[in-house]
Amino acid sequence: VYHWQNHQIIYDVIDTAYATRDALAMISEIYPEIEIKYYETPFYIFDRKTCDKKEAAKEWDNIIMTANLVEDSTMQQEYMDHHARQFEQWPEVAKGFCNANFQQLLVFRNERQLMLVISIPKGEDLDQLNPKTSENNPRVDEWNTMMAKYQEGITGTAEGETWVVFTP
Repeated sequence: VYHWQNHQIIYDVIDTAYATRDALAMISEIYPEIEIKYYETPFYIFDRKTCDKKEAAKEWDNIIMTANLVEDSTMQQEYMDHHARQFEQWPEVAKGFCNANFQQLLVFRNERQLMLVISIPKGEDLDQLNPKTSENNPRVDEWNTMMAKYQEGITGTAEGETWVVFTP
C-alpha cells in the first residue's frame, strides 16, 4: 500500500483480482465520494531481457509515481506511439535503465492518468540510481525532454510539478 496526499495505491500481483475488484466496488457503494481506478495491464514494459547483464536481483523495491497526460488527444496518441516504438527508435533509453540497474519498469494508463512502477534492487536508492540512466547517454535526456511535453501533474501537485512519488 502506497500513498500521496489523499491518494492510496494497492500494488501487487493479485491472483484474485476480480474478487478484489468486487470488494472495492462494495466500498465505493458505501462511500460514493471515493474514486477507484484500476490499472491492470501495462502499455509499456522494460525488463532486464534487453540488458547485457540479464540477471535480476533476488528482491526488489517498487517506486510508484503518477502524472497525467495533457488533455490533447492527439498528443496522448503521440505519447503512446513513442512508447510503442521506443525499443526500436530509442534503444538508448532501455540501455540507460540497464545502466541504472532497474529491474523492471511498467507504465499503466487509465484515461489521462499514468502510473509508473520502477523496480530496483531491494535497499537501493532511486535518487542514486536514476542519474546512471543518462550517464554518457544524452539520448535519455532528449527522450525525457520530449516526454515532458506530453505530461502534467495530477490535481494537487505544485506549480511545475509533474510526477509525484507515492510513499510506501
